[in-house]
Amino acid sequence: MHRLSSWLLGLLLIVTAAPTWAGGPPLVDADKTAIRHVIESQMAAFQKDDGAAAFAFATPTLRERFGTPADFMSMVREGYAPVYRASQVSFGQLEQSDDAVIQHVLVVSADGLVHEALYFMEHQKDGSWLIGGCLLTTSDLKSS
Repeated sequence: MHRLSSWLLGLLLIVTAAPTWAGGPPLVDADKTAIRHVIESQMAAFQKDDGAAAFAFATPTLRERFGTPADFMSMVREGYAPVYRASQVSFGQLEQSDDAVIQHVLVVSADGLVHEALYFMEHQKDGSWLIGGCLLTTSDLKSS
């Protein structure tokens, strides 16, 4: 049941995240670096239990939906434990389509299971990138 509710929450975050890159120009190295930095910075904030810092990397739409850093962190702890306390992180493919920019990230949870987090990134009017949603998938693979 826990996996199903986590999956549904992730899907809800994705479906409600308004894509902002639609038909945008190809990503340049600076975009790719910025996207990775945003995700790494949010994960670092999770490691320190710094809810305000972690919340700041979410889009305005997500911040409005959760209201407070405390509510956001509660959701992350309950539904995204592998991301919240990742023991290993590896960045994979950065995908760009007409309506989304998705960063694939492999994370190993404290119990050694391998997960893939799909980060839906949104380009802001000021040129920055923020996290518009995350879908966490779980496998039966264990890290060695």
